[in-house]
Amino acid sequence: MNTEAPDTSGLLRMGDLAEQAGVSPATVKHYLREGLLETDQDRADGIAIVRTSRNMAYYPPEFVERIRLVRRLQEERFMPLRAIREVLAGGLDRARELVGRRDEIIERALSRTDDAELVTREDLVARTGVPASALDKFAELRVMGDGSRGYDPDEVRIVQAFMRFRDTGFGEELGFTVYDALRYVEALEPLVREEAQTFLHRMVDRDVAPERAVELMLSATDPLRELVGAVHGHVLRRELERERARRPAA
Repeated sequence: MNTEAPDTSGLLRMGDLAEQAGVSPATVKHYLREGLLETDQDRADGIAIVRTSRNMAYYPPEFVERIRLVRRLQEERFMPLRAIREVLAGGLDRARELVGRRDEIIERALSRTDDAELVTREDLVARTGVPASALDKFAELRVMGDGSRGYDPDEVRIVQAFMRFRDTGFGEELGFTVYDALRYVEALEPLVREEAQTFLHRMVDRDVAPERAVELMLSATDPLRELVGAVHGHVLRRELERERARRPAA
């Protein structure tokens, strides 16, 4: 008994899809496994993969733009695949709308922080007593900027905290240098990246107005600083207790 062959007109083979999207076939397969290309909304709209055999499939041309969007969200906005999958769940038009709202929140937040008063290098050295060589090393390690446009309030706080730390006795004679600040930057970057992505996703997903989202973000800054400091103290105590427990019994 003959069965009618599936209609593949207008559809793309894997190699053609990858070439038009500007990615490798391996990347397309990865996106497929992660559920980023074919959604329930697609199937309802008649946009679906046509499989002609176990090892052969044809793909809708709409996937080209979707792959490009996924790649941009990954590479330019550092969005995790989980968040991208949720953004795409409502279709490409909905995804564009959500990404646009997300970008508006980011731009509004940055415009607020860009308005902050900057401190010149000379003023920062005079105010805190920080050696100019330490500022140069901070910039080299990318702990903070080079101060060519001035230092923002958070950069000033970093320097103030570093100098207070030194005043307690933790100086270079004990082996504590600006490199120790780098350790905290490297540890916090993944946490803050995840925090920012989670915040943006929740604000966009719940249709929070961009201006309100920015107000919430900025109002949470000081409580978060206190939370991080308190957690650090608590975790440090637990680590010391673990070290004590490791001591051999007398």
